[in-house]
Amino acid sequence: MPANARPHAETGALVWFRRDLRSDDHRPLNAAIDHARLHGGRVWCVFVFDRDILEALPTRADRRVDFIHRSVTELDAALRLQGGGLIVLHDRARSAIPALAARLGVGTVFAGRDYEPQAVLRDDAVARALAADGRALRLVKDQVIFERDEVLTGAGRPFVVYTPYRNAWMKRLQAHGITADALPADAPLAPPPDALVPPPLAAIGFAPTNLDTLGVRAGMSGARALFDAFAERIGRYHEARDFPALKAPSYLSVHLRFGTVSLRRLVLHALQVMDADPGAADGARVWLSELTWRDFYFQVLHHFPHAAERAFKPEYDRIAWQDGAEGERLFSAWAQGRTGYPLVDAAMAQLEHSGYMHNRLRMVTASFLTKDLGIDWRRGEAYFAEQLIDFDLAANNGGWQWAAST
Repeated sequence: MPANARPHAETGALVWFRRDLRSDDHRPLNAAIDHARLHGGRVWCVFVFDRDILEALPTRADRRVDFIHRSVTELDAALRLQGGGLIVLHDRARSAIPALAARLGVGTVFAGRDYEPQAVLRDDAVARALAADGRALRLVKDQVIFERDEVLTGAGRPFVVYTPYRNAWMKRLQAHGITADALPADAPLAPPPDALVPPPLAAIGFAPTNLDTLGVRAGMSGARALFDAFAERIGRYHEARDFPALKAPSYLSVHLRFGTVSLRRLVLHALQVMDADPGAADGARVWLSELTWRDFYFQVLHHFPHAAERAFKPEYDRIAWQDGAEGERLFSAWAQGRTGYPLVDAAMAQLEHSGYMHNRLRMVTASFLTKDLGIDWRRGEAYFAEQLIDFDLAANNGGWQWAAST
């Protein structure tokens, strides 16, 4: 605690929801409940529509913001059924969270740990502000199975190649196991003060999008519906996943991105199928491997944060990419689906229309832009970051650098 911090006897806890918009198997929420039971007080919950993030978006009709808003509204309703609710703010999280903690009189703020460079800086700033007031920020692992230094090589170094990482990841999983925990029925949740309710989308400066037309259902209920449907075809996943025209993926990527589904529950289901259903085991095993890619890319970003802006292999920053008028012409043709290559153009049309693209098509279009057109991978990465409803910095960056061989 800094020398100028003032200790106090305030109890209770505040849970800061970010990319974990669910009440089931929510590690920070469960940790806050345990804390309140041990030290007294109640547990408040908050989500911040962060102006620092929203104001940088290029459009006021953003499918991601629409998805988040719908998920936040559903989460608030679920928490109210348990006696609580969600305080929803439209503010700058760096200042809003410490101010809310002081207003509520809580000593500890709980949140899921984030691994993106800008998120780390934000959390460091919030932690300093809280500490200066005698409070604490407690970050809890939630969006991954294993994080940071939990899976290392035999020499104690981070993995940079996926297959040996996956093998070590599985070995640790088999040795330590995982659990998934529901929200306790008697949790000491506190309702939002002043009868606050989530603001409408327009109140935060955004407009509805075409999620309904696309059939994209947000929130925990949307994730549950997709999972139930995928569970019926998981056994065929390994055979069908490479064909974009087939309904083979789980389509849970946006739900994993915003945490409306528990990764631990998905991993446990895959393990259960592998153990109990020989006919579906191969499909479940391959799907589990795809889930493991998420952890791999998160640990890469943690250990090598320079990769967020530069080539993972520094020598590849010397590549002379196509630029100038010809580079602009080629990039525009790619982005608008006018390359003349039907598969590439169809994939880009799907992205523009829906904000989604099949994983194999992401590889095809990224490889085409970088290796056939000679355009800097960072331009494609940035375009995907604007368009993808499931955009995740670690996975998007990792996928583009893999496709560009940088």
